Amino acid sequence: MAEIRLTRVEQGQTKIRNVPIAVTPEGFWCCPSPVVFQKTLKSQNPLNKPKSSSPPPKTTVQKKQIPLTEKKPMTTPIRAAVTSDDQRTFTPDNPGISAPVVLERAPRPKVEHVPRKVAIEFGEPGTSDMKVILLGKQGFCVKLSVHKKVLLEHSSFFTDKLSEQESGLSCLELDDCEDVEIYVETVGLMYCKEMKQRLIKQSVSRVLRILKVAELLGFNSCIQSCLEYLEAVPWVGEEEEEKVVSLVLQLQGEGIGVTPVLKRISSDISNPPRDTISHIMELVLKSNEERGRREMKSIVLKLLRENNSLPSYAGSADICNETVYASCRSCLDSLLSLFKQASDPEFTAKPMESKEPVVKQIALQADNLSWLLEILSDRQAADEFALMWASQQELATLHSKLPIVSRHHVSCITARLFVGIGKGELLPVKDTRQLLLQTWLQPLINDYSWLQHSCRSFDRKVVEEGIGRTILTLPLEDQQSILLAWLGSFLKAGDNCPNLQRAFEVWWRRTFIRPYADAQGNALQSDSSVTSKQ
Repeated sequence: MAEIRLTRVEQGQTKIRNVPIAVTPEGFWCCPSPVVFQKTLKSQNPLNKPKSSSPPPKTTVQKKQIPLTEKKPMTTPIRAAVTSDDQRTFTPDNPGISAPVVLERAPRPKVEHVPRKVAIEFGEPGTSDMKVILLGKQGFCVKLSVHKKVLLEHSSFFTDKLSEQESGLSCLELDDCEDVEIYVETVGLMYCKEMKQRLIKQSVSRVLRILKVAELLGFNSCIQSCLEYLEAVPWVGEEEEEKVVSLVLQLQGEGIGVTPVLKRISSDISNPPRDTISHIMELVLKSNEERGRREMKSIVLKLLRENNSLPSYAGSADICNETVYASCRSCLDSLLSLFKQASDPEFTAKPMESKEPVVKQIALQADNLSWLLEILSDRQAADEFALMWASQQELATLHSKLPIVSRHHVSCITARLFVGIGKGELLPVKDTRQLLLQTWLQPLINDYSWLQHSCRSFDRKVVEEGIGRTILTLPLEDQQSILLAWLGSFLKAGDNCPNLQRAFEVWWRRTFIRPYADAQGNALQSDSSVTSKQ
């Protein structure tokens, strides 16, 4: 490592600071610390005393002297200075050691009035033939000593600028540079043969800044190296990915080839194919590993919910719904086949070890249907599922022939449908609601005690409210027949039966109180009309 010496002169006061730089075999200068460019000049504490064995002599003129920090020998002398207009550079006779300088300290001007300038030389010292002056914000200025040949080889921007000017132009000024530090580093990359090695140590955010400046300067080889870096490096977090994609799409709009980078986030196929969604569903539905299955069900459900919130996803919604319903039909067919097998008299006579795989498959298929119903409810597309389930009379008939430990998972599907109807998440027609209650309410009542004590996800109050509200959506005569049948079961089973008393009260008022009130109202209206005629 070589060193860069920065000297600031403020009305009679001198400070010299060491800033590390690196010099490659090509003479490439590494950009100094961002502090040099970004930090506002503030009042600083006196520098540390030199570490040499014999301290420098102290001479006081009005106020105490300011000693200089000891310098290490430099293999390649390159100078950069932060100066005011009356710049003075102090070069000791011995290039390895800086001699102390004693100056009178004058009152400091305000920080905002102090000019901030940095002078940087690229390549071999003393060989530059051109100056580029970068003017940044708040009066910050960087003077680059560069080589015209290098600029012409790498930058179309500098080529155009120099072609517009006289051939002997030795100084070019760029105004309003938003990111002076990155401008300096990008110009430095023009002197670097292994640009990839320079970028590999940078963060994604910094490479994006370099890419933006390289595009402004028409530095095509740097643009290509930045794109190769972005194509290979991981993007951490959604915010970083959005920044990369935004800048890359901007470059694409300007005709710069960025396809390899965009392939990470986009496919040649505009919409995800139905086969892919179907394959994902099939993998989850057939999994027997409890933890992985549970986590993937949660992830797929969450991602589908996110898709539902996107207006652009509306075209793919029908494809997804068709895929889900195809899976529903397959699971229903498997569940009916398993119920037939489990209700066979020969099967019931088998030992428990032989029956256990079938019992597990019944639970698996019922859980699959519950998950698919949840997906359809989120998409407001579960009305057809309600009809499919209400039409399973054969399955409901076989339900009573199976032990409750095997069949209770099926009643969870019925309970979820009632909850969905009660909350307005699905709106099946009257005939479907009536058929659903006729087919599945009694099997649910039969399993109710087991569901309360053995199913952790079962919420009694929510289910009872859903059943009651579903009943109350039917015509009054149907409400009466269903609630009177429920009343007989409730008076026998008590807590082992759904408590539908709130629905019963509503039906009672509709049947007995409201007609009486309506009759009274009609009588009063009739009396008033007769009186008015008299």
